[in-house]
Amino acid sequence: MHIAVIGAGVVGATTAQALSLRGHKVTVIERLGQAGLETSRANAGQRSYGSVYPWASPAMIKKALPWLMQRDGPLKMHIPPSLATLRFLVATWRYAMTPGLFDANKRAMLRLGAYSRECFQSLEENLELDFDGDRGGLIELASSEESLQGLQAKAALLHEMGIAHQLLDPEETYECEPGLARSGPLKGALQVTEDGTGDCHRFTQGIAKACEAEGVRFLYETEVTGVVREQGRLCALTLAANASGAPRESLAADAFVLCAGTDSNEFASHFRLRVPSYPVKGYSLTAPLIDPERAPRSTLVDDLYKVAATRLGTRMRVTGFVELAGYNRQIPERRLATLRKAIDSRFPGAADLKSAEAWTGFRPMTPDGPPIIGAGRERNLYLNTGHGTFGWTFSAAAAQLTAQLIDGEKTAVPLKPFSPQRFD
Repeated sequence: MHIAVIGAGVVGATTAQALSLRGHKVTVIERLGQAGLETSRANAGQRSYGSVYPWASPAMIKKALPWLMQRDGPLKMHIPPSLATLRFLVATWRYAMTPGLFDANKRAMLRLGAYSRECFQSLEENLELDFDGDRGGLIELASSEESLQGLQAKAALLHEMGIAHQLLDPEETYECEPGLARSGPLKGALQVTEDGTGDCHRFTQGIAKACEAEGVRFLYETEVTGVVREQGRLCALTLAANASGAPRESLAADAFVLCAGTDSNEFASHFRLRVPSYPVKGYSLTAPLIDPERAPRSTLVDDLYKVAATRLGTRMRVTGFVELAGYNRQIPERRLATLRKAIDSRFPGAADLKSAEAWTGFRPMTPDGPPIIGAGRERNLYLNTGHGTFGWTFSAAAAQLTAQLIDGEKTAVPLKPFSPQRFD
């Protein structure tokens, strides 16, 4: 079967690889010049299989206004908000207030994360990929008794789900992360021991190269401008001219997979779909290490600033903020100053933040939180998009589930919580 995959981020690349290994002929269409140049470019670097949660959280709704008012608060919004932002917020509030939905979605996402950990292990064992990958776990700090109680509740759910973890007292936390400064407030921590790390951009490019070696065709600098139907069935994509001006003919295929991240919204009208994701903006700094002994060993999440610090080989990446500002690619200095302040409070002197590479990107967030994985209204169309802040984490599992669905197999994880039809 010939399958066209739209998008060459980490989700599209892993999907292409999963389909190719099953013997399918695969063509990937990407509007940029290489794989992994958008949201996959400089994300947090954490594969947080046991640390996932839905966006539409009742607790987040209660904290949203105070966070907006704080100068260094983790939530930001452009004022006045756009109509698209308001629609997204209204939908988020509606899902957050639906009784039982947050808990059900969190369990579904944890099951997906656990499966993704298995899929990543298989990828790493079977492919020679150089992406500063590690499996050192994730530690979430508690700086107050209230935060510690929240971590204890998380630990109870992880225990119920059979996900490896441990609650740490302050001294045990310092033993796990000896570079952590002892001057900051600390009541304890939660360690999810099997979470992983890695450079998503390098991983995506490595997967793309492996795919090409297997015969997968990548059409870079190519835009999907429409679709062709015959007798009510999708049969081809209409492609725009590439950067050199050379025209491309329509691309015929037997099945189509939409993995275009935030661009999936734009393509949805071609496929008679509704993809209600929003481009939630985030920021990162990637800096060379000065003193590796002072740096995090793996990933650490600071509850004071809601900032994550991840070691990537000889570098450290600091990531933070949830900003609702549409597709504004500006990087305000005050956002970077907050990231620097946060990391200096926990790992002072670890990295050269003055020479750090700054980045901003957009996570395709659904209003309820779970990604969109499943069949579209048309029988040969499939969606693998809307992963929000967990695209890197879920990508390996979502790729396998999409391949299982296309091949008519029973999926390894129930797909009902991720169904595209849940927004109808």
